[in-house]
Amino acid sequence: MSPVPDKVKSIVTDPQSLISSIEEARKVEERVAIPAKIVYEAIRLEGEDELERPVAALAWSGLAAGLSMGFSLLAEAVLHAYLPASHWSPLLSRFGYCTGFLIVVLGRQQLFTENTLTVVLPFLVHKDLATLRKVFRLWSTVLSANIFGTFLFALAVARIPFLDPAVQLSMLEVSQPHVGLGFAATFLRAIFSGWLIALMVWMLPDAATSRVFVIVALTYLIAIADLTHIVAGSANVFFLVVVGKLPFLSYFTSFFFPTLLGNVLGGVSLVSALAHGQVAAGKK
Repeated sequence: MSPVPDKVKSIVTDPQSLISSIEEARKVEERVAIPAKIVYEAIRLEGEDELERPVAALAWSGLAAGLSMGFSLLAEAVLHAYLPASHWSPLLSRFGYCTGFLIVVLGRQQLFTENTLTVVLPFLVHKDLATLRKVFRLWSTVLSANIFGTFLFALAVARIPFLDPAVQLSMLEVSQPHVGLGFAATFLRAIFSGWLIALMVWMLPDAATSRVFVIVALTYLIAIADLTHIVAGSANVFFLVVVGKLPFLSYFTSFFFPTLLGNVLGGVSLVSALAHGQVAAGKK
């Protein structure tokens, strides 16, 4: 039989505790949330591993993630096409937006916005130029591969006639809200989107069997709040570009730059710094 941890023993010996046996104390311990420092270390160590991965491995994984994120566009468009036209329809159709994130996160593919938390934690620990270079190497590789993947997906669904015309029309309709917001509005929405994705990464180590719920809950909020995400939104905006509804340059000026800046700011400053701060402040 495995030795009894001191923490479990303390539950039984605590005079205020209602627990009277080691077996009951073990069950209590199993239900206690993982401490923040353990979540922090799990994410930091994962970030250390990611920073050491070869560029080719990062690029292929990032390309797969970009292609997979295109299914957010497809799933939302399918639901939009077949739901009745009503004011409540978006509450259901936007569940499709979660599809790409489920594939990417559960499939362990490289998504740029996840890495605004994962690989920043190692830098906050080391704070040296070598780690910073590794961070920018990973970011540039993964972001480029993600964006190229979304472009390929948009090109395929727009130019290859294999979808129902109603679905293609829906793709056009669900993609329009991603542009025309103005730089400031797009930037501010992207901050909250980056915040939510980094929070998702922070919550997953303690999610256990609730991983799907965590992913769906946070990405669904991004969808219904019309927040902007650099990878998922690129599939929508590239679809508009490919079908001739938006100039290619406008992808960068109206969407890419404000969304990228906002996602990075949200992920890095609002979560990475705060997560690092609460753990660092708790060190003795």
